Amino acid sequence: MKKLLSTLFILFISFSMNSQTIFGKWNTVNDETGEVDSVIEVYKKNGKAYAKILQINDPEKQKAICEKCDAPNKDKPILGLEILTGLEKNDKEWSGGEILDPRNGKVYKCYIKLVKPDKLKIRGYLGLSLFGKTKYWQRAK
Repeated sequence: MKKLLSTLFILFISFSMNSQTIFGKWNTVNDETGEVDSVIEVYKKNGKAYAKILQINDPEKQKAICEKCDAPNKDKPILGLEILTGLEKNDKEWSGGEILDPRNGKVYKCYIKLVKPDKLKIRGYLGLSLFGKTKYWQRAK
């Protein structure tokens, strides 16, 4: 019985800690339709945060390429594309990196912050963060 309780406790702690991190899979939502557009995976590489597109829900866009991107992403498939790069932990947010918008090919400075265990705030901007756009991603189940 003690072994079972210990195992359950460890699983509970693991789950709780996992939901308190920016890392994992996140749903992006289309502003116009309110439906999930894609699934993004945020992961850690060399102590920094990165993210790539894991899934595109619109079958017509699944083979799309980043035509408007500059090198090195020019004409790469959007599915699998790394869109967040080089974010470093800074207190309660991750900043100092960039985000790529594959729709227009533009790269912005950005920061991300976990605002709830299942809600991630992403702010992309040019120059000062005052001049930018904020999106929220929901943790994928």
